[in-house]
Amino acid sequence: MTVGAPDIVVPVREGAINRQLRYALRSWMANLPHGHVWIVGYMPPWVKTARYLPLHQGGTKYQNTTAAVRRACEHPEVSDPFILCNDDFFVMHPTPEVPALHRGPVREVEAYYAARASGAYLRGMRETAALLAELGHPGPLSYELHVPMTVDKAQMLHALDVGKHLSVVHKRTLYGNLAGLGGGEIRDVKILHRAPTGYTPQDVFLSTMPDSFANGHVGQFIRRAFPAPSVYERPGRY
Repeated sequence: MTVGAPDIVVPVREGAINRQLRYALRSWMANLPHGHVWIVGYMPPWVKTARYLPLHQGGTKYQNTTAAVRRACEHPEVSDPFILCNDDFFVMHPTPEVPALHRGPVREVEAYYAARASGAYLRGMRETAALLAELGHPGPLSYELHVPMTVDKAQMLHALDVGKHLSVVHKRTLYGNLAGLGGGEIRDVKILHRAPTGYTPQDVFLSTMPDSFANGHVGQFIRRAFPAPSVYERPGRY
């Protein structure tokens, strides 16, 4: 814990042992100065020290994570601003401050996804972009990256209120554009496969899928980087 640093908020789904979260916590402890860690939703039995905000998770994964972000924004003890993470975000090198980062124009990200798949996520991307255009942002940037993001509570709550009618709101994108975050453009750091490609040892941020973490080269790389338990882990086998 670093006095005066923003808290970390991480939505966690129900059920799994969640080894990715274990190593994400180790990476944050090593490389990302922060106050408290707040787990929102489900607290795995092996986690200690972290603070907990219970949340019923009866919706889709998109609705559940949106509800978790709102819960954190509305809780008076969570720092303002805070750092929003997922349970599969790894910070691989010391990062004194979280930079503002985006993925480029939404229209380019949309074209990438439209060529590969359709569904709720793509529909939500288009609906969020259309809403931003109505609000005076005709060429919005996509902030849907698998990296930590610094969140101002009031501005995020405003974004969630503005987008509450959308079935799959892209909340990071809506917030980032309405708040005028700007920032630098990077590729997404999510590694989907088992092969030793798509990342380098110099990358500051990494993210994984359950299979690429458990069985892939990137998972081995992350586990070797953080072999020691953090203060957030109870002793014993979990």
